[in-house]
Amino acid sequence: MDYQMIKTEQKALDINLNDPIYGTFAEIGAGQEVARNFFQAGAAAGTIAKTMSAYDKTYSDAIYGTESYNRYVSESRLYKMLNHEWSLMEERLSDSRPDATFFVFADTVQAINYTRTVKGNGWLGLRFRLTPGGPVNDMVLHVKMLDTNNRLQQEAIGVLGVNMIYASFYFNTNPEKMVLSLVDNIKDRVSIDLLRINGEDFKYFDKRLISLYLVKHHLTSVTMFDVNKNSIHASEFLYKESLMVIRGNFRPPTIVTLDVIESSYAQFKDETKLGDESLNLMLEMTMDYLKGENNEVDEKDFLERADMLGALGQRVMVSDCDNHQMLINYLSDYKIANLGLVIGAKELQKIITEKFINNQDGRLLVAFGELFSQNIKIYAYPALNEESKEIITAENMVVPDGIKFLYQYLLDSKQIVSVKNYNKSNLHIYPNDVLKEIQKNQMGWESKVPHALAEMIKEKKLFGYKK
Repeated sequence: MDYQMIKTEQKALDINLNDPIYGTFAEIGAGQEVARNFFQAGAAAGTIAKTMSAYDKTYSDAIYGTESYNRYVSESRLYKMLNHEWSLMEERLSDSRPDATFFVFADTVQAINYTRTVKGNGWLGLRFRLTPGGPVNDMVLHVKMLDTNNRLQQEAIGVLGVNMIYASFYFNTNPEKMVLSLVDNIKDRVSIDLLRINGEDFKYFDKRLISLYLVKHHLTSVTMFDVNKNSIHASEFLYKESLMVIRGNFRPPTIVTLDVIESSYAQFKDETKLGDESLNLMLEMTMDYLKGENNEVDEKDFLERADMLGALGQRVMVSDCDNHQMLINYLSDYKIANLGLVIGAKELQKIITEKFINNQDGRLLVAFGELFSQNIKIYAYPALNEESKEIITAENMVVPDGIKFLYQYLLDSKQIVSVKNYNKSNLHIYPNDVLKEIQKNQMGWESKVPHALAEMIKEKKLFGYKK
């Protein structure tokens, strides 16, 4: 889409000169970098009611309350800050400034430290009205800072905060432009892996599109949402927990998809000896699977697939990880206790072969070591050889001679295992074939997708279905 980037100074000045916009800044962790931009732009008295930083934990707890496990850089802390400062804003200024469109900006940030054991990340939030006395809206995001210098990270947070406020007041009728504008003047210096925009003024679009835009425009490589269409973040539910990820195109989910979910998860649960409360399951849609023939993403198609997975009760991960190593790298920050990756046997065969071909320079062991760390296990779901009608499993798949010894080691060490207790009778069903049958309304397609999804496809005319 066409988009013209605006300089940070100009954004701050535009906001300062916009009389109704008036609010508070509460910043913890990287200095008062956001407020600084408005002071430096000039005419800040027209925008800023108050700025503050409660760096000392005792002061901070006295103002906002305590945090479990002393997690001050967290979603929970951010919402406490927004709630407290917003209540003060309304209590003290509603009568004296009835024509103001109030806002509260808050952030809790942990910049890179001297020993570089902390990479730098933070939670930023904006609570605001678009009209005086109108609905209250929230924009909340999680950011990873990519600069390797503390001062540069502070600077990037300052620019990001200005971008958030500007996007909320000037681009609120165009959600994709809102997302794009967040990295004005700091592209490739930050990664935004969660963005949540809620409120009555933003009910005109499906919030799952925000997750799509973040990945589509390379603001992050991974983002997630739950069955209620809410964006979620790995740090809030995956830290030191266990996770199984199933990748697919889900166009549409078939009864084979359902069997993959049920059989692989049951095996993961059995092998980890953990209960459901300690296990997490996510279905991953990659940009490769979402792009059509023209290399563009069809938003309607994306939402239809997301609806299907939500109806199955599953959380969804959207990524541009064209290989599993990228996904593993992203998840490494959260110290996942057990990570299970479910891969079709044919796809696993392709991965193994490509790693062998692309690492003929002596890096073969290194390449496989990056993919197969101690807490990662590959679950290979069997596939049907259409020509020989033989079932391909992790144990009998053909791999290049030069890698057989290494592949056998991975099998022996149980880092690659076949999914057991799968339904052999359904292996002949492929999503692309079912999609064509749905579009032509050929007799019998309903038996190839879960019953609830078949009814949904008919009722909402999904995937090109015509009665």
